[in-house]
Amino acid sequence: MSSIFFIGIGGSAMASVAVALSHMGHAVTGSDDHLYPPMSSYLDTHNIRYCNGFSAANLERAAPDLVVVGNAISRGNPDLEYALDRHMELISMPDLVRRELIGHHTSIVVAGTHGKTTTTSITAWLLEAGGLLPGFLIGGIPENFGNGCRPSGLSEPGFFVTEGDEYDSAFFDKRSKFLLYRPDIAIINNVEFDHADIFSSLDDIKKSFRLLVNLVPSNGLLIVNGDDPVSMEVAAKAFCQVETFGLNAGSEWTATGIESDTESTSFTIMLRGMAKGRVSVPLFGHYNVMNVLAATAAATRAGVSFESVTRGLASFMRPKRRMELVGEYAGGITIIEDFAHHPTAIRLTLGALAERYPGRRIIACFEPRSNTTSRNIFQRELSECFDDASVVVLGKVNRPERYAPEERLDTALLSSALEARGKNVFAGGDAGYPDDIVAFITASCKSEELIVLLSNGSFSGLKERLVEYFEKN
Repeated sequence: MSSIFFIGIGGSAMASVAVALSHMGHAVTGSDDHLYPPMSSYLDTHNIRYCNGFSAANLERAAPDLVVVGNAISRGNPDLEYALDRHMELISMPDLVRRELIGHHTSIVVAGTHGKTTTTSITAWLLEAGGLLPGFLIGGIPENFGNGCRPSGLSEPGFFVTEGDEYDSAFFDKRSKFLLYRPDIAIINNVEFDHADIFSSLDDIKKSFRLLVNLVPSNGLLIVNGDDPVSMEVAAKAFCQVETFGLNAGSEWTATGIESDTESTSFTIMLRGMAKGRVSVPLFGHYNVMNVLAATAAATRAGVSFESVTRGLASFMRPKRRMELVGEYAGGITIIEDFAHHPTAIRLTLGALAERYPGRRIIACFEPRSNTTSRNIFQRELSECFDDASVVVLGKVNRPERYAPEERLDTALLSSALEARGKNVFAGGDAGYPDDIVAFITASCKSEELIVLLSNGSFSGLKERLVEYFEKN
């Protein structure tokens, strides 16, 4: 076994892989800046030592055999510069996963702009329910497992399920991560423009997805969203078998009789017009029905019986920060946290919550944090994705100094556009942020309201401040 150092260990995938390799017997350490829960807690729980802050001394003390460089790490980072100066062996996280975890196993890769984490979690759990003991890498912490990554439980060839991110791999390898995961079975949930710091256009993104399609061997399987024309376009020249899933006519895997209550969604899964059976899953929204269809198609290909699929779906638990219930407080006030940060994901999440909590007024708190939403690329789209909310709270644009004023998301313009659509809008950040948001919410919050936090980051501790307030009042 070797000693491995992770530069950027606080990333969700990096931390999960670090823990998995530690459990395999490797000596694992790492470093990062401004670590926060849930990943800092996750590392602490698994006794992974890490340095909070970057410094050449980190690697000097660790003297590792191998250095894993996170894709957020760039030249100038003290840990990276030390490793380069001393000719240490560098590897990207996805390449390490391919080498150490996927290996000889059948590789199932879940890709797409939205729904990757949930679909990967469902797929892994369905294989688990079928007794296949899959390994997996998920960009969150799935509640069913409690770990974001684990090796396959089989010594002979088994299955490894990977959340296939289209983001780049490392500063020295600009390929999308999913291109390193050697897919035997690939899922494409949807393809939209995102990651404006990496891709110049939707066409640029489509090139990466076409490369993924081209990697699936002729005896493999490509599972594609038949309702998404862009996904179908990138899959058009596949050399392998293709199966489609969707809610519109024409897809091979589809669902009928969709019904929801406060606990779950039930529907009948159809394959090529024939009913496979009725299932119930504790998820909400039609997009999650789509996620289930894709995962069921993959699990079926892996040999999981439909009886096991039904049992697995009934016992599935969503990953953290995916419509996660933070708490319920006096007056029936409910706080929900979700990772949604793209206009489409925001719209779908709020729609699903409106369906789950009918009649409840929604206060949607959105932090423009990603490299795409902190720019004005989705200026119009962001004004159109909050229709299921009555109140919209806008957080500060994350690190606005990265962009010229004419490139940044204009929250004042966005506020005006949302108000024109009938929304009560508050833009935080003038003073005492995010306590100004807490003050606004607590002053205007009524009984039975639903507060939804939408961010791919920490929202400057807004969740913790709201919880503290409502627990005391």
